[in-house]
Amino acid sequence: MGEGRGGGMAEDDRGGGFCAVVLAGGTAARLGGVDKAAIELGGRTLLALALDALVDADEVVVVAPEPVPTSRPVTFVCEDPPRGGPVAGLLTGVDALLRRPSLLGVLAVDMPRTTPRTFRRLRSAAAGHDGAFLHGPDGRRQLAGVLDAARLASVTPGLEGRHGMALHRLLAPLLLAEVAAEGDEASDVDSWADLRDLAEQ
Repeated sequence: MGEGRGGGMAEDDRGGGFCAVVLAGGTAARLGGVDKAAIELGGRTLLALALDALVDADEVVVVAPEPVPTSRPVTFVCEDPPRGGPVAGLLTGVDALLRRPSLLGVLAVDMPRTTPRTFRRLRSAAAGHDGAFLHGPDGRRQLAGVLDAARLASVTPGLEGRHGMALHRLLAPLLLAEVAAEGDEASDVDSWADLRDLAEQ
């Protein structure tokens, strides 16, 4: 596959040039520090559900403390130092990609209601922008989106600036489309109550 430089959305429309990073290395403080990726909802782990949502991606990197078995080939990597936050995780994941995509997906592992359709809508909305992110009913940007890989690279800080950096600071220079969540696809699992509520829906 070509590097996709200058092809932009046109290459992605041909079904190539889309890779993704799953962020699964958070502290899960409100869940007692458990591994969020291993939490089950409806008999499947949150990591398995995240990988389902990214079925269209040519390559997936999972940023997590330890590798686990998965139903599809993925690359596991951990940021150094670990627990560096979403920017450190995202950029560590990008660095671990073997391909050079034109479009990059990013998804927090605790958003089990995102689906392939979610990411197809995001990819469509990204046309003419630097990317697109899902927004919840309250208007807040969720950690589910797609980014033009070249534009992301243009605003990427050096290694010393990644650890602890807020995601909104990284994304501030980019022109991002807002995609309104449908149904409960913006729901995330920050607490055991969140998990219970999703299980009951």
